[in-house]
Amino acid sequence: MRSTPVSSRKRVALIFGGQSSEHGISCLTASSVLKAIDKERFEVVGVGISATGRWSQVPLEVIADYQIVDGVAPQVAEPDREAVWMVGENGCEVATRDGGSLVDIHGVDVAFALLHGPYGEDGTIQGLFEMMGIRYVGSGVTASAIGMDKHFMKVAFEAAGLPVYPYVVATALRLEQDRAHVIDEINKLSYPLFVKPARGGSSIGISRVTDPSQLDAAIAEAQRFDPKIVVEQGFIGARELECAVLGNPAAPLGCDASVIGEIRVQAADGFYDYEAKYFDEDGAALDAPADIPEELSERLRRLAKQSFVAVDAEGLVRSDFFVLGDEIYINEVNTMPGFTQISMFPTLWQVGGMSYPDLVGRLIDLALERPVGLR
Repeated sequence: MRSTPVSSRKRVALIFGGQSSEHGISCLTASSVLKAIDKERFEVVGVGISATGRWSQVPLEVIADYQIVDGVAPQVAEPDREAVWMVGENGCEVATRDGGSLVDIHGVDVAFALLHGPYGEDGTIQGLFEMMGIRYVGSGVTASAIGMDKHFMKVAFEAAGLPVYPYVVATALRLEQDRAHVIDEINKLSYPLFVKPARGGSSIGISRVTDPSQLDAAIAEAQRFDPKIVVEQGFIGARELECAVLGNPAAPLGCDASVIGEIRVQAADGFYDYEAKYFDEDGAALDAPADIPEELSERLRRLAKQSFVAVDAEGLVRSDFFVLGDEIYINEVNTMPGFTQISMFPTLWQVGGMSYPDLVGRLIDLALERPVGLR
């Protein structure tokens, strides 16, 4: 195969880290994507965001070495010299500020924001990309914001006729001014309950509550990460099934659905928490494809594609469901799901025959194919 000339390779900016509680997972994702990206087609520049929000260009060899060490996820180092974004004569550029000068200036054809949680997955950085006139991987501002906020995500699902299980939303103001009424609403749900930050991910700040006496502590824990909380009715014996959805403008509904995967949590309480997801090798088993009837698989694939449309997604989402007998409930969509090579989203496509490098390339191609601005 003839290699692509260096001058014609598209430059991809991998953006990772960030100020959310999922900073370390974002770094691991960046390392996986960097190793998989086709260097014959794409030139890569790494842009890290430290935990304090400072941007810097990070050497690719540093990104490639990111890994969990002694149970600690990697971090973007606080930079000596900050990176800046600007719109040049030939489009968007990233550079490093060195005193009063700009060095290491690179034009950027497409941004791949591998950021999880607030200030990266929630429409904020997508708005920056829109203003800079740069193409980027994944959903736009509105879809990203809806996909990050479990409250408005459920509103969108309900409006689209998707099956949503009972829940209660409480803002900081409601909890301050009308807490007793909020607690009464919550207690009308069936226990166990899950108390969650409304705009968070990776199960951080989530508590499983089996008794009303545990509510105050669970609410306080969720509010450590977000003033607004969502309380969801839990299910005993429900199966957790997931589907990866990939954009395809030529397909019906503009997307394709993967095989179905199942998460089998090993913990006694059935809670798929942050430790089980990323640090405990025995925390959960991932079955791909799931051992389910074909009819159920097709129903889930159809609902997954409908959820993609419901939030006006682009590029990719992972749709998560609870199945209890013949009943299906959509839990959430994730517009920038875990994307290490062993994460569920890439795994489901690999089971279906698409390699991890091909999946990364397809997402970049989708970003390059779509226009900038309103669409």
